[in-house]
Amino acid sequence: MTQLIDSRTPLLVDDPDWWRQAVVYQIYPRSFADATGDGIGDLRGIISRIDYLAALGIDAVWLSPFYPSALADGGYDVDDYRDVDPRIGTLEEFDAMAAALHEAGIRLIVDIVPNHSSNRHRWFREALASPPGSPARERYIFRDGRGEHGEIPPSDWTSVFGGPAWTRVEDGQWYLHTFAIEQPDWNWSHPEVREDFLTTLRFWADRGVDGFRVDDANLLAKDLSADPLPTAEELAAMPLDGTHPTTDRDEVQDIYAAWRAVFDEYTPPRTAVAEAWIESPERRARYASPASLGQAFNFDLLQADFDAAQFRRIVTDNLEQVTLSGSSNTWVLSNHDVVRHVTRYGLAPLKGRHAKQGIDWMLAGAPEDEIDRGLGERRARAATLFELALPGSAYLYQGEELGLHEVTDIPDEQRQDPAFWRSTPEERTQDGLGRDGTRVPLPWSRTGSSFGFGDGGSHLPQPAWFGELSVEAEEADPGSSLQMYRCALALRHELQGGEELVWDETLSTADVLAFERPGGWLSVTNFGAEPVDLPAGELLLASGPLDGDAAVGSRRLPGATTAWLRRSAL
Repeated sequence: MTQLIDSRTPLLVDDPDWWRQAVVYQIYPRSFADATGDGIGDLRGIISRIDYLAALGIDAVWLSPFYPSALADGGYDVDDYRDVDPRIGTLEEFDAMAAALHEAGIRLIVDIVPNHSSNRHRWFREALASPPGSPARERYIFRDGRGEHGEIPPSDWTSVFGGPAWTRVEDGQWYLHTFAIEQPDWNWSHPEVREDFLTTLRFWADRGVDGFRVDDANLLAKDLSADPLPTAEELAAMPLDGTHPTTDRDEVQDIYAAWRAVFDEYTPPRTAVAEAWIESPERRARYASPASLGQAFNFDLLQADFDAAQFRRIVTDNLEQVTLSGSSNTWVLSNHDVVRHVTRYGLAPLKGRHAKQGIDWMLAGAPEDEIDRGLGERRARAATLFELALPGSAYLYQGEELGLHEVTDIPDEQRQDPAFWRSTPEERTQDGLGRDGTRVPLPWSRTGSSFGFGDGGSHLPQPAWFGELSVEAEEADPGSSLQMYRCALALRHELQGGEELVWDETLSTADVLAFERPGGWLSVTNFGAEPVDLPAGELLLASGPLDGDAAVGSRRLPGATTAWLRRSAL
C-alpha cells in the first residue's frame, strides 16, 4: 500500500467518496495566471491565486496538460509524461502547488493523455531512428503504404484536425495520428507502453495527485489487422459495439483494470474520469464502473439547447445511466474544447450544429453579430444554477464564473489551434475558427496590458471588454456572475445530501423544470419567456431578479432564470 507523504489535511485523506458530488474547476494553465511575466500562465501563477480558488468554494482543481510540449495542440502533444514544461514551472513548483492546494482543502486532478504522445517523445524519436519492423517502432502504429512503391497511405482515414490520419517518414513507412501530425498514436498492444503508463500514474500519485482526467479514453485499443484496412466510409458505418477497429473496443477495459489496480494501491484510492464521446449509455457505463476509471463525463447538457424538454430528458437519462455503473454523474457546460456556454446560449438553437461525437460542433465558431449577449448571460446563469443543484459532480471551466464570452476577434496570425491551421477557409466558415477563443487568458483586474494576467502581456489577445468582466470588477458588484457562483457553491456545500432527485410535477411545465433534493430544497428553472409563479418557501438564491413583491408573498420567476428555495413546512 503506497502512503502519501505530502502535507494533506485529514479531511482530504479520509474521504474515499469525495468525488461523487464534488465541484471541480478546470485550469488551463497557460491561460490562468502568469507569475513570471513571459505571457504564459504557470504554476507559480496558480499558487498565487489559490486564495481565489478557495473563496470560490470548489472541491478540486483539474489541471490541463502542463507537461513539456511543442504546443502543437495546446499541450496535448506530450514530450515527457513525468516532467513539467519549463515555461510553466518545475517539479518542485508542482509539489509546492499540490501542497498549497491541499492545505486550502482543494484536491488535485491532472490530465493524462494516453492515446498519443508528441513526435518529440524519446520513444518516437527512437522509432524514427530505427528500421521498419524494429521493436522501437512497435510502440507506435507504423504501417507500409499501398501502391507500387508504398506511396499511398495505408487507408484514406482523416484526422480529427483535418488532413490525412497517416504521415510518411523518410524510409517510406507511415504512422497513424488520430489528431495532429505531431501526435503519433501509441500501440496499446505493446507491454512496454502499458507498463510505462502505470509508472506515470504512480509518479504523479506519489506526488499527491488525487485523480486523473483521461483524455480520449475510448481510443486507446485498436485492431488494425485487417488487410486492406477499411475505408473511411466503411469505418464510419461500423457498429460501435466493442468491435470497432479504432474506438471503444472491449479490450480497452483491460487497460483500465490495470490502472484501477494502481489507483487502489493508495489511501484513499485515486480517482479518474474518462473523456469518452460515446452515445450508448451501456458502453459509457463501462468506463464509469468501480473496476474501471470510476467516472465518465456526460457531455449531454453541453450539447443541448436551452430547452426544458431537452434538459429533463438528459437528466432523467443520466440518472438512469449511473445505476448501470454505480458511479455518479458528471455535469459539464463548458470546457477548453467548446464555445463558452454564455455565448452558445446567446446564439440561435444549436440543432444541426454538432456532428457525430460532438467533434465538429466543438470547433464551431460564434460570429459576433449573431450573439445576443444579454440573453446568453441570463440563460447561462440559469443553466449554471440548474447544473449545480443536480446530484453528482459538476465540472466548471476557468472564467465561466466571470460570465466570460467566447473571444471571436483573434487575428489569424495569432491563432494557435491546429484545427484552424489544418482547415481550409471554406471549412472555417462552416465549422468556425477553432478553440482559441475559449482559451484566452483570464482578466484579473480592470486595467493593465493583460488585465492582471501577468506583467508580460498574454499569449492570446484579450478584448477591451475583458476589464468589466475581470475578477476585480466582479468582486465589487454584488450582482455579478462571480458573486452568484460563490453563493451557489457555498449553498451547495450546505444543502447537498444524498444523490436523489424528485421532479416536482405540480410546478414543471413545458417551459419550467422543478425538482427537489434531499433535505427539502427545491430548484426551479424557467426556460421560457413569460414569468411564472414561485411556490411558498424561503428563497435561497436566484440567478437574476424576481418579479413581484416578496413582502406580500407575490414572487414570480422571470424567463431564463433559476431559483433555489427551501420549502415551507408542509
